[in-house]
Amino acid sequence: MLGSLLGSFMSKNLLARLSLIALALALSACDKAPTAEEQPPLASVRIETIEARPLSISSELSGRIAAPRIAEVRARVAGVVLQRTFHEGTDVKKGDVLFRIDPAPFKADLDSAEAALHKSEANAFQAKLLEQRYAQLIEGNAISGQDYDNARVAVRHTIADVAANRAAVDRAKLNLGYATVTAPISGRIGRALVTEGALVGQNETTPLALIQQLNPIHADLTQSTRELNELRRAFRSGQLKEVGQGQAKATLIQDDGSLYPLPGKLLFSDISVDPGTGQIILRSEFPNPDLDLLPGSFVRVRLEQAVNQQGISVPQRAIQRDSAGIAQVLVLDAEQRISQQTVELGQVQNDRWVVTNGLKPGDRIVTEGLQHARPGEKVQIDDSPLPLAQVSGQ
Repeated sequence: MLGSLLGSFMSKNLLARLSLIALALALSACDKAPTAEEQPPLASVRIETIEARPLSISSELSGRIAAPRIAEVRARVAGVVLQRTFHEGTDVKKGDVLFRIDPAPFKADLDSAEAALHKSEANAFQAKLLEQRYAQLIEGNAISGQDYDNARVAVRHTIADVAANRAAVDRAKLNLGYATVTAPISGRIGRALVTEGALVGQNETTPLALIQQLNPIHADLTQSTRELNELRRAFRSGQLKEVGQGQAKATLIQDDGSLYPLPGKLLFSDISVDPGTGQIILRSEFPNPDLDLLPGSFVRVRLEQAVNQQGISVPQRAIQRDSAGIAQVLVLDAEQRISQQTVELGQVQNDRWVVTNGLKPGDRIVTEGLQHARPGEKVQIDDSPLPLAQVSGQ
């Protein structure tokens, strides 16, 4: 009995000691640092090293489409319209016949002027013969000097009459030609402003139609003098380089936000400022072979006005924004630790943000894996080749 109790007591004591030893081992194991195999893996990111390169500085301006050449077709002589020879809304070429005004009165005027010319030419011929005859008679003193002088004056009078009548013939021919109204320029003609049977040109030059040149076509844009002065100051300081005259590229943004497929160019900047708005006019030109751009349409144009020789840009996907909307990028230091850097952004060019402040050449920014990178943590750089689809997308 005593032996059984003693054995039970020793067994319980042994179990208690074993439990204490196991607990001590567990606590000591918790105090040990995790091995390399037990540490969480570093976040993998792709980076881009910032390089300075020439970047165009563009301004998005608003304006309206304007025809380069506009001609109001008007009646230059008075008469009745007999015929309209064009189809409204079609293209016409310079010299095409548009209207015919009754030519009968002008043909009669021309005939009368030509008859008067012939008569004056006959008188001039007769006066010339008389002068020649008197020149022979004066040598023999058969006539007086006064008669000879009168003959010479008569020749000059008839010559002047011939010149006047010849001018009258030319005028009559012009009026007869004006009876056929032709297109002064090539372009698209609008609706006819008169119909057959209308009396035109009576005491005024009656408008008959309007022709507008549509290809190429102009876009007249407005820019504030403040923006223009800022650009000029940047040019003078050497920060920006001015784009040469006629070399500035223009991209037209259509109503739906898509880009017009044909590029344009800046023609010139006006030399006067609108006193009411404080803005200046810039004229750009665009090809318009399909006549998609019509005069009077409101448009927006992205205009390249300068070049930053040391420009910096980053991929759009590299930009993060905080709760206040401030743009930031993740920068990698020499120890491959992540830090946040606030940047100031300009415009978007080819899916990249232009950075105006906050980065310098040589900085390394995170472009992929941003969701796994945390400021202050180390990361590893993934330099494996990009998928072909992603490379082509860049």
